[in-house]
Amino acid sequence: MLDVEGVALTPADRDLLREPAVGGVILFSRNYESPEQIADLVSQIRALRTPPLLIAVDHEGGRVQRFRDGFSRIPSMRHLGIEYDQDPENATLLARQVGWLIASELRAAGIDLCFAPCVDLDWGVSEVIGDRAFHRKPVAVGELAAAFARGLRSAGMAAVAKHFPGHGAVVADSHHELPIDRREYGDLLDDMHPYDTLISGGHAAGVMMAHVVYRELDEMPAGFSQFWIERELRSRLGFGGAVFCDDLSMKAADAYGSMRRRSKRALEAGCDMVLICNDRRGAEQAVQALNDYSRPLSLVRLARLHGTGHVLRETLRASELWQQATHALARWTERPQLELDS
Repeated sequence: MLDVEGVALTPADRDLLREPAVGGVILFSRNYESPEQIADLVSQIRALRTPPLLIAVDHEGGRVQRFRDGFSRIPSMRHLGIEYDQDPENATLLARQVGWLIASELRAAGIDLCFAPCVDLDWGVSEVIGDRAFHRKPVAVGELAAAFARGLRSAGMAAVAKHFPGHGAVVADSHHELPIDRREYGDLLDDMHPYDTLISGGHAAGVMMAHVVYRELDEMPAGFSQFWIERELRSRLGFGGAVFCDDLSMKAADAYGSMRRRSKRALEAGCDMVLICNDRRGAEQAVQALNDYSRPLSLVRLARLHGTGHVLRETLRASELWQQATHALARWTERPQLELDS
């Protein structure tokens, strides 16, 4: 899964996305100008291949919401956790409505997938996770994430939980350095509890791995680790969906070889798809190295992530469901104790 340069496809984008090793595109804020423009860009991407490429975006809410003008403004998930402490039933209802709203607006633009929910626990030490986490308590995170995932699904979008087995207990930001988590296995069970909830309930079709080394268990980061992917996620938790390796151009992955080598390591460890963003040269090298790579089971898992159902933006905004969700969001965010993230 690769990125593209701007608000429309360049000839270089088109050539790269037609390569057989490419299976998806991830969009960023630089790719967005308006709802009409992003729908047109998505149509350009879809027209390149049959079957079409998987199109994704990070659109969790709060700090991580790539499209803003013309889309509903979503608070960070921590605010749902605060609501949960006061009124668990209302918080889970809001989580489902927020999931539905995010997915329905993205689906109206033709986007398949939002990399959400973030189910890392809020241990109070990770700035990169911080208010992206629902809560500190595993049960609360599991309940809110499941409700959020049900909302996504009801609007035709699968949930991709991240960052397995948990990114919330390390200070370092994997965008800039390699985090080391020195906790023992038993101490990580809380972090994995929300995944157990989502997987056992059939709410997660995808999982994204953490660029974190859990030193007591494996010397490799989770995205390069058969221990975490095959033993824990696949075997113990029984996950049968798609596994994503987080962006291989993040600094946390620098020590693990060229982009070619990183891509192969992640796939050999059990990932179904790797992300390479903001590194066109590295992307080209990885695509060439994987030109003959084939794993039919991965294709099946990834095919399940394509969005279903599609309504025009105008039809969506006129619908009773959209009116109800936006009104509920407005009532909630107008409360004095809730400050929207910038």
